[in-house]
Amino acid sequence: MGNEESVFFSRVLTELTLSFHIIYATIGVGIPLMIMIAQWVGIKKQDEHYILMARRWTRGFVITVAVGVVTGTAIGLQLSLLWPNFMELAGNVIALPLFMETFAFFFEAIFLGIYLYTWDRFENQKKHLLLLIPVAIGASFSAVFITIVNAFMNAPQGFDLVNGQLVNINPVLAMFNPAMPTKVAHVLATAYMTSAFVLASIGAYRLLKGSNHVYHKKALFLTLKIGLIFSIAAAMIGDFSGKYLAEYQPEKLAAAEWHFETHEGAPLMLYGVLDDGEVKYAIKVPYALSILAHSNPKAEVIGLDQFEDDEIPPLYIHYLFDSMVTIGMWLTGLSLLYVLGVWFKMSFIHARWFRWLLVLGGPLSILAIELGWWFAEVGRQPWILRGILRTEEAATTSGHVDTMLLMFAGLYLVLGIGSGVVLTRMFRKNTVEQELADRDLEREGDMR
Repeated sequence: MGNEESVFFSRVLTELTLSFHIIYATIGVGIPLMIMIAQWVGIKKQDEHYILMARRWTRGFVITVAVGVVTGTAIGLQLSLLWPNFMELAGNVIALPLFMETFAFFFEAIFLGIYLYTWDRFENQKKHLLLLIPVAIGASFSAVFITIVNAFMNAPQGFDLVNGQLVNINPVLAMFNPAMPTKVAHVLATAYMTSAFVLASIGAYRLLKGSNHVYHKKALFLTLKIGLIFSIAAAMIGDFSGKYLAEYQPEKLAAAEWHFETHEGAPLMLYGVLDDGEVKYAIKVPYALSILAHSNPKAEVIGLDQFEDDEIPPLYIHYLFDSMVTIGMWLTGLSLLYVLGVWFKMSFIHARWFRWLLVLGGPLSILAIELGWWFAEVGRQPWILRGILRTEEAATTSGHVDTMLLMFAGLYLVLGIGSGVVLTRMFRKNTVEQELADRDLEREGDMR
């Protein structure tokens, strides 16, 4: 296997691992907040249905955490095996957030175990709820620290490079790089949003399958309200992300928008096709790119004509960006329609066609997460460490990466199918109706 093949298979394996891991990582970050909100609402309203939501969501969360640990370990292993030159160059700088991410996970896992073990052991349920706070904090900070590493790759700082050697290393300055605020905020908001839409999708599916229990209606309404809030937050943070790209990564913004020539009053290009360098069939929104980049409709936006050909990201990231934004806008509108429909007692929210749209919200939100990460990683190319180290220079020269790819693909297939089967059987054998009946019998036994 030549070096070009090693680079290719290293990129494919890394993309496969991240694409698989991001599903479980996103759920792992967002679900603890959903659990905490459900239990808090249950305690506040003295409503057993919300308490049961917290219990059931926690069971499913444990399975996703287990799979996330395996895939997260694989990422750490692959960083060293597939990208040794990157780790040798940048390892000293980003070791601190990598260590802190591990600490945050153990912090989360310890309190999650205590939370699970102490169900029904507190007379005052508010004390049990308090155990969820460190779980949610640990889960969120795991995402914060690992996203800081990714932000560093886009905006490296906190060191000097002298004759290929890193000197004057400042890990704290490296962590608080220009890309960090928008990346961290966007990752957290979209993780909460995606988790809410996944749970809403499950509730809508149960209603479609004939279970008209009020539990599912409450779960659907709660999660879509949360999904609406965080989808709006994600859109607002996305606007700040556009302004960050305009200042720090203009080549990425220009490639994403097929903005080939630098000029003022730049329009936003939605979809379309490229024909010999000419954009056809695109939807053009006048001045929108200038507004996105600089909050000024007449502002100048740097185009691809200002960059060398070998520093321009692949132009297909245009479709990744547009698809991600389209899904986000769709989910925002869908959740807003449902919330308004409930408030104003509109009949269409009970229609089968509308519930099917709600069911599709879960898979679409996961697809948006995938598209976002593909856009983030491919849009940084040809750099693994922007402006310093190119991807092909960082990769291994091993001739066995193709074998590793097959082995890890098999592992992810087993984990994906296995976790799906376990979750399906777990909840199919323990229906909401059965659990509520069992808890009623348990309380009656305690009163005798």
